[in-house]
Amino acid sequence: MPKQAEEKHEHIVPVKIYVGVFLTLLALTLITTLVSLLDLGPFNTPVALFIAGLKMSLVVLFFMHLRYSGRLPQTIAIAGLFWFLIFVVFTVGDYLTRPWPS
Repeated sequence: MPKQAEEKHEHIVPVKIYVGVFLTLLALTLITTLVSLLDLGPFNTPVALFIAGLKMSLVVLFFMHLRYSGRLPQTIAIAGLFWFLIFVVFTVGDYLTRPWPS
């Protein structure tokens, strides 16, 4: 087999993509700060977590190159997210079902 066929070609991301993602992360950080000043009642935490999830997705997809990687790293990342969600569901379930003193 020729040596060229064995070499792996990595995806080169243009700088403007990185700049766009960076500016989006800054905008989401600003939105998080502005939303924290609003009184959304019980929705403060879910909104903040949603914005944090968006930022996490951008970092994982672009800066950690998961978008351009093979199936195995993508599968491992999805499995990690799945386990994290299981732990969150069990923790919230435990918290909500505890008897609290009046």
